[in-house]
Amino acid sequence: MPTWLTVTLLTLMAGMTMPLGAIIASIEHIHRDWLEQEFRHSVMAFGGGALFSAVALVLVPEGTEELPAHFSVLWIVLGGLIFCGLDILLARYHSPTTQLVAMLSDFIPEALALGATFSAGGKSGPLLAILIALQNLPEGFNAYREMNQGPGISGVRIVVVFGVLALLGPIAGLGGFLLLAQFPAVVAAIKLVASGGILFLVFQDIAPQARLEKAWAPALGAVLGFALGVLGHELLP
Repeated sequence: MPTWLTVTLLTLMAGMTMPLGAIIASIEHIHRDWLEQEFRHSVMAFGGGALFSAVALVLVPEGTEELPAHFSVLWIVLGGLIFCGLDILLARYHSPTTQLVAMLSDFIPEALALGATFSAGGKSGPLLAILIALQNLPEGFNAYREMNQGPGISGVRIVVVFGVLALLGPIAGLGGFLLLAQFPAVVAAIKLVASGGILFLVFQDIAPQARLEKAWAPALGAVLGFALGVLGHELLP
């Protein structure tokens, strides 16, 4: 299979877990209290664990290989500041798309990095695709729940929108594959900026919202999300 087609299929697969998460969130016959409480918080925590595994296993290790320590720290901090600015902006306008913007903000740079990794002959592309898919599933779930609470957009339309947004994955992946392979420092910077943004997202939005009094499933969900990332890291060459 041509490498560009592999990049296209992997990034599309990773992106399609966004509408899949939305479809799971749209199921109405699950008991509402249970869905709203422990299950929803567990899904959110699982996404935090998957995001953290992407940072710990792929984005930071590979980003710091190409850049000196002071530049690596600079890009990580810059990523945190960018996501912080986005969060402040969305909060100021009371936007119901906070989770959606956060989801796309880490999905697009990770897809860019995935394409560039394949073009440079790196072996972590399939692992990164799996981690992106793992994190997009709960992020799609949470973004659907957030958007569906507001007026003016139906659940079916949200799922369709997420399906269309999944196409941004192949676009970004092919962009990284075709344009960024000859600029390893740029790819490293993208990975580190994404890392800083993800860390801000996990500790600002996901971890505080995932916690429940007298409930332990959400914390175990975070462990499971990270453990699946480690499993993929160990199984893939």
